[in-house]
Amino acid sequence: MKNTSFDQPFSEITVKELAKRLADDKGKLQLIDVREPQELALSQLDGFVNLPLSEYEQWSGQISSRFDIHAETFVLCHHGMRSAQMCQWLVDQGFTNVKNITGGISAYSILVDPYVPQY
Repeated sequence: MKNTSFDQPFSEITVKELAKRLADDKGKLQLIDVREPQELALSQLDGFVNLPLSEYEQWSGQISSRFDIHAETFVLCHHGMRSAQMCQWLVDQGFTNVKNITGGISAYSILVDPYVPQY
């Protein structure tokens, strides 16, 4: 499914689809979590690189050297709004295979793994 509420479309993935993809991942997925460090202290998923949106100035200039712009890239936040902003920004930077995780870590906790803490 494409998100057309932004200037350029990007894909979305449900948390159930994410769980399947993570189980099958052979290290090819790029996983980005845009939540703040204090949010990660409460709840997180293994394998995600934290790029807090509030620290944009520190990491934005390195994005294309740290990540492959053509690799499948999943973006996570609390509910899916900040990750959608990041997806749009990544597309604007030339990333070609970006997916927003709808519902964020909150939905993951409810629908996939109740051991992931809610906050």
